[in-house]
Amino acid sequence: MPESVVVKSWDELTLAELYDFLKLRTDVFMLEQKADDEEMDGRDAEPTTRHLWISDDRGCAAYLRVLWNEQPEHRDAHLVIGRVATRADRRGEGLTRALMERAIEDAAGAAIMLHAQDYVVGLYARFGFEPFGELYDEAGIPHRSMYRAG
Repeated sequence: MPESVVVKSWDELTLAELYDFLKLRTDVFMLEQKADDEEMDGRDAEPTTRHLWISDDRGCAAYLRVLWNEQPEHRDAHLVIGRVATRADRRGEGLTRALMERAIEDAAGAAIMLHAQDYVVGLYARFGFEPFGELYDEAGIPHRSMYRAG
C-alpha cells in the first residue's frame, strides 16, 4: 500500500516540502520530458490551490495539484488537476492512483478536468475522465483535454 497522501495549501507548506515537490516537477517535466513551457506559472501560491503528494525517504515521490478556476474551462469544471508527476524509481507502484483517488474524493462530487499527455489518457480514463476535443501541443508534448462529470 502506498504511503500517505499529504494535502496542503500554499500557506501550510514548509520550505522543505515546497523544495521537494518543485524538484520532482522540474526533474520530470524539464529534465526528463524536455517540456518547453514555464514550470513556475504563479498558480501554486493561489489560496485555492491544493498540493497533494506522497513522500518517501528520498523526498517527494509523486505529486499533483488541484487548481480552482473562477470560470469553468469546460462545462461546469472549475477544478483542474495538473502537474501530475511520479519519480522514475517509483513508477508503477500505484502512487498516481492514490493521488488521483484522493483528489477526486476531495472534490466532493464536483466536475473536474485535466490536460493529459496523450500517452496517459488511458490512465485518467480509469478514473472516469473522458477525452474531448482535438489533440494539441502543450509545452512541446501532445495533450488531450479530459473531463469528469461531478
